[in-house]
Amino acid sequence: MGISNQVVFSCRKVVQSTREAIVTLQKRNPAIQPLLAILQAGEDDSMLEINKKMAVKIGLNITQICLAKECNEDDIVEELLKLNDDPKVHGIYLHLPRGSITSRVLNTLKPEKDIEGISDLNMGRLIRGDLSKGFVPPLASAVLDLLENHDAPLEGKTVLLVGGEGPLQLAVQCLIERSGMVTLKTTYVKIIVLSNELMYKDAFGLSSKSGLESLTAAYRTQNVVRSCSRWLKGQEYRPWHLRSLKLQPLTPVPSDLEISRAQIPKPVDQLAEEIGLLPEELEAYGRSKAKVRLSVLERLQSQPNGKYILVAGITPTPLGEGKSTVTVGLVQALSAHLKLNSFACLRQPSQGPTFGVKGGAAGGGYAQVIPMEEFNLHLTGDIHAITAANNLVAAAIDARMLHEATQSDKALFNRLVPSVNGVRKFSPIQISRLQRLGIRKTDPASLTPEEINAFVRLDLDPSKITWQRVVDTNDRFLRKITVGQASSEKGQIRETGFDIAVASEIMAILALADSLEDMKNRLARMVVGTSCSGQPITAEDLGVSGALAVLMKDAIKPTLMQTLEGTPVFVHAGPFANIAHGNSSVLADKLALKLVGQDGFVVTEAGFGADIGMEKFFNIKCRASGLRPSVVVLVATVRALKMHGGGPNVSAGAPLPREYTDENLSLVAGGCCSNLKKQIQIAHLFGVPVVVAVNVFKTDTQAEIDLVCQIAKDCGASDALPCNHWAQGGRGSSELAQAVKEAASKPSDFQFLYNTEMPIVEKIRTIAQRVYGADDIELSPEAKSKTDYYHQQGYGSLPICMAKTHLSLSHMPDKKGAPTGFVLPIRDVRASIGAGFIYPLVGTMSTMPGLPTRPCFYDIDLDPVTEEITGLF
Repeated sequence: MGISNQVVFSCRKVVQSTREAIVTLQKRNPAIQPLLAILQAGEDDSMLEINKKMAVKIGLNITQICLAKECNEDDIVEELLKLNDDPKVHGIYLHLPRGSITSRVLNTLKPEKDIEGISDLNMGRLIRGDLSKGFVPPLASAVLDLLENHDAPLEGKTVLLVGGEGPLQLAVQCLIERSGMVTLKTTYVKIIVLSNELMYKDAFGLSSKSGLESLTAAYRTQNVVRSCSRWLKGQEYRPWHLRSLKLQPLTPVPSDLEISRAQIPKPVDQLAEEIGLLPEELEAYGRSKAKVRLSVLERLQSQPNGKYILVAGITPTPLGEGKSTVTVGLVQALSAHLKLNSFACLRQPSQGPTFGVKGGAAGGGYAQVIPMEEFNLHLTGDIHAITAANNLVAAAIDARMLHEATQSDKALFNRLVPSVNGVRKFSPIQISRLQRLGIRKTDPASLTPEEINAFVRLDLDPSKITWQRVVDTNDRFLRKITVGQASSEKGQIRETGFDIAVASEIMAILALADSLEDMKNRLARMVVGTSCSGQPITAEDLGVSGALAVLMKDAIKPTLMQTLEGTPVFVHAGPFANIAHGNSSVLADKLALKLVGQDGFVVTEAGFGADIGMEKFFNIKCRASGLRPSVVVLVATVRALKMHGGGPNVSAGAPLPREYTDENLSLVAGGCCSNLKKQIQIAHLFGVPVVVAVNVFKTDTQAEIDLVCQIAKDCGASDALPCNHWAQGGRGSSELAQAVKEAASKPSDFQFLYNTEMPIVEKIRTIAQRVYGADDIELSPEAKSKTDYYHQQGYGSLPICMAKTHLSLSHMPDKKGAPTGFVLPIRDVRASIGAGFIYPLVGTMSTMPGLPTRPCFYDIDLDPVTEEITGLF
């Protein structure tokens, strides 16, 4: 066969196989379109034309980037970085002068897009014979193709290579020798095949230069399609290869901070790779934590979810009962000991409790998130972003009221819609306001005086502004303040106050949003007050919602960390469990459920007791997310059960009475038969099986623990087990993990407690009677008026988020066990329209905690030499 015929034959063969490969790709993903980018110096289109003709035959796209003919290394690297980061580009061809392809350029080129196979990594793969990830240079493939399609067998023949220095010569030599031939080198400008005296002249051009170029272009497009195929495969779900970290628990158990410091966490990029995240899906914040991009959800949209486990608790003492510790211990047991993929999803702690009474929230003992200092202090700045966004709204409210009070309609309009370079136009958010007012105009000059008045006047009623400023510090003296006292505020004095940052509606929105767009829409819907005519005024009316989305654009991404045993944790959002729903974010749960795989487990926790955090998790969070839980892990402690069984009061900072340190089976039984039994029943209202986890303290006796487990099972729990994760790590919760696995394998019959279309008052009554055990509810006149107003405004179908004490099933903190025979007083009803719930206020609820006489900060310090923190717990 002549050379020309061989070229034609080979081209047809490569084109046909590459077309078939594209068809196969597009069956998997109809939207995929392989793209070759040619980066060249100057505007010579000859190379583009050859490749374009081949691309048309095969069905892929080509783009050409022409740099200046005298471009330097920096210019090339800058363009390469853009092409590397563009997911639509699957192959990059550097059509540059040989001297421009420097070591820096080669090291910048992404190996997976290096379809010419010239990077050091791809050349090394070729030499080693590993082509599963690298590429054979197209010209080398073309030369070998012509040699192999020669009439005579090639095995055992000798090939003389001349010229073609560098990567190309090396590639040809490797391919020829792998085909069973022997290579020799000389300085003549020829390639000679010693077979029947046949000679191919001018090998890297041939006698038929255009023919070889066409064949090379065909192999180039084949590499692009292979790159695209590998990229698509890389987008699929990746099985985990988790390397757990070894624990060597000490006795007695050291402080949380000492334990955290003794373990060296894996680099976060390594952890991410182990759980199937791609490098481009990670935004590192230092060595041990990183934001995870929401694009993971799109990449894994067809991946089935894992099992969804909720950790709730009985009514706690003021000291807390260890839900976070149980959550961490459980995932350590599942992943590190049962070898099942599992993820913990935790709330970010507020600085208020960290420096106040409770301390941090990273778990404790040998079941905690590390590094615990970073977990408890600032993390990745989400709470600061919420503070900034919240206070921007507050500033916008007061500024707008001032300007409306001191300017005419015309002056307001001229300032709100200024003329820029002689052109006056509405911003998009202003057009949205016009449309809500029923004004379908886009030309500012076309508005009538009446329309201008409606547009510029929000007419906020100062007495009905519901938005407060926030700060992430327990500062009781900010609960009520007066603003506007400077002379520049021209008499716009009013009373307002501060909440703690995690009580902001923006925090609740962060926790409930399921996308950036959803968050932006929720922020726009936030109601900040009421106009004098009774109309709700939103953040979008203020024109501030777009700016809020900008401030929150990074906060919406969950933060990846790890446990002491190297298992993954998402830390995201931290809404108050009293006034908001008290759960970590929907997005963290959704991301984790995709990453763990169908047989994996996601363990998330609810704030406070099952009557508050769990009820809100089911009725609010599960409605927003569409997710359905498989199991409830109900955390109980002997200490809390003794309190509910009639033991004396427990106070933070005070020594525990002897009843809590000595064995007392009577008190334990009393607490089990009242509070524990009721909390199990609450979970069963939603059709979800319950596994009771007894969080063991060193003062608990075996008889007390056995009694709790027995009564829990008698009360309907699927199982009940003691957990020793605090002292032993994941190994101490292995039995709990096995019980959770078994319970999750059984079908559940999840159901909501109420239909959202029920009247607001009936939804409140349903929660009060069926969850808290109240006889009925009693609404104050103000609460009744508010429910009527919200119904009139179209908010009546929102779910209910009860704002109630966490220290009792009732509204009375001192009523322990399972109180009955009480009427639940509803003193007020408010709405978080952006978050998407109505929240009735039961009794007196503070949204700004105060510092105790001796706050935690007395023990927190920094060594200026080592920069080590002390005193955190």
